[in-house]
Amino acid sequence: MTKADLVEICAEKTGLTRTDVAVTVDALLDAVKLALEQGKNIEIRGFGTFKVKTRKARKARNPRTGEEVPVPDRKVPVFKPSNEFKGLIVKQPL
Repeated sequence: MTKADLVEICAEKTGLTRTDVAVTVDALLDAVKLALEQGKNIEIRGFGTFKVKTRKARKARNPRTGEEVPVPDRKVPVFKPSNEFKGLIVKQPL
């Protein structure tokens, strides 16, 4: 599903125009990015939590040469779904 698909579904459910919904979706995504950039966590009850985790520095190996390569610390965005959300996904047959 793309952002355009999401906008279309929300526009149908709310009766708003696609343009208005697209602006709202963009604003929501911008707010999430800004909050994570500032180091804040976002918790949406019944959906999940967005946060930034720090990965430790480590040694990796170049698969071509076998040489060890240092990988520095880095911050990565993560999403942890709520138990309610996980329950919905588990119930769905593949």
